Amino acid sequence: MRKFLCLFAGALLAFGTAGLSACRHESGTARYSITGEYFPEENKLVAEMEAVIPNRTENTLETLSFELWANAYREGARYAPVSELYRATAYYAGESYGGVEITAVEGAAGYSVCGEDENILSVSLGEPLYPGESASLKICFTTTLANVDHRLGAGQKNVVLTHFYPALCSYGGDGFREYVYSSNGDPFVSDCADYTLSLTMPAGYKAAFNGVGSTLSEGEKQTVSVTAEGVRDVALVLGKELNCMSAEAGEVPVEYWYTSDPAPETTLKAATDAVSYFSRTFGSYGYPRYTLVETDFPYGGMEYSGLAMISSALQRADVPAVVAHETAHQWWYGMVGSNQFENAWQDEGLAEYSAALFLGAYPEYGDSYEAAMKRSESGYRAFFSYRSQIAGEADTTMNRPLTAFTGEYEYRNIAYDKGVILFDRVRAAVGDRKFFTGLKNYVSGYTGKIAAPEDLISCFHRAGANVEGLFRSFTDGACVI
Repeated sequence: MRKFLCLFAGALLAFGTAGLSACRHESGTARYSITGEYFPEENKLVAEMEAVIPNRTENTLETLSFELWANAYREGARYAPVSELYRATAYYAGESYGGVEITAVEGAAGYSVCGEDENILSVSLGEPLYPGESASLKICFTTTLANVDHRLGAGQKNVVLTHFYPALCSYGGDGFREYVYSSNGDPFVSDCADYTLSLTMPAGYKAAFNGVGSTLSEGEKQTVSVTAEGVRDVALVLGKELNCMSAEAGEVPVEYWYTSDPAPETTLKAATDAVSYFSRTFGSYGYPRYTLVETDFPYGGMEYSGLAMISSALQRADVPAVVAHETAHQWWYGMVGSNQFENAWQDEGLAEYSAALFLGAYPEYGDSYEAAMKRSESGYRAFFSYRSQIAGEADTTMNRPLTAFTGEYEYRNIAYDKGVILFDRVRAAVGDRKFFTGLKNYVSGYTGKIAAPEDLISCFHRAGANVEGLFRSFTDGACVI
């Protein structure tokens, strides 16, 4: 492993944008070009987004729906982005609010902000958009950042810019999937797209981002230019105190940006080891590079395409497992998508199980596969016993929307712990060869797509493993562990 210090986010990116991208570039990929400026004194980002939206459905479209995730941070939001349990930690200076204002939409007949929680931008097209055709729009918007350490906000040390822009809703069989925010899990269900971003900000900031890019300084301002192709989102973390170390996982450059990590070399090594291990075990890593960022995120971590965040509040002993979990999400979320609003176990359970596999393969991090299994099983059984005593019965169904969970405790035990147990049982039932062949089939067959639970099951079937009954017994809640 080679290590060297980073000077600025994009300055050392000598490689171009011709590298791998996780979502295969089929004709008709949506393209977004965002140009904006961040004004820290006002906590505002003023931007315009030029979008080329192809109609890849079999239906004629007259309207387009975009998610406005930033509106979850506005005052009065019905679905708060931060749960009551973490609110005091995340809102470090007391309650604070943000939101996104759409100031213009060009190339459309009209638009409105609607949805259950003002979470949807509905754009009426001037004329029908037939299958195979594309619509071109320019959306002007201003995003106000809350003072919050979270997925989007002006934090104590860093500014996190994710889902600050209108994001086209994924299209399902019955139309656009419109989801509200949820503090339980990750409500984001996104198709792959190509992004270019040009963001101007005051000099002095460093920027960590997914994709590839460069930083150009001009007097008291600087502009970060990013190209992220075949990704589900574009993500940046800005900070004046960010430091960076870099290494390689095979041919994949890995960057670790941190502020207070007392052992950054160890964290970086865990990230490079995880990329290497998952590439061998599931299939090649699908992005030009991997960026890991330490932030004051109140939870363990958060994933985006080619970038993940880990919390500065983690205990040192927990860092390798969290790094492995978030890195596994590059396969289970980034490359292979799923509906994590309706079926959170499909990516979270698999990412957590992948982390257990990693710990078993690298005992030098002081943990083990067996210990990870024991934690999940004991945690889940405690939850089952508690819920059974309090409510008379425990709802252990796994295929349900995030908003149907009673809280983070139930969500964690069903999506993570029961998911881990499910994959452990599948592996024990079919053997290593069929199990890992099934997961490799999953990567090769559904990279760049959104896979349903049935698609995951079919990948094991193709490996010669009939596991539908086992999966159903877990997801339907019939199995008592």
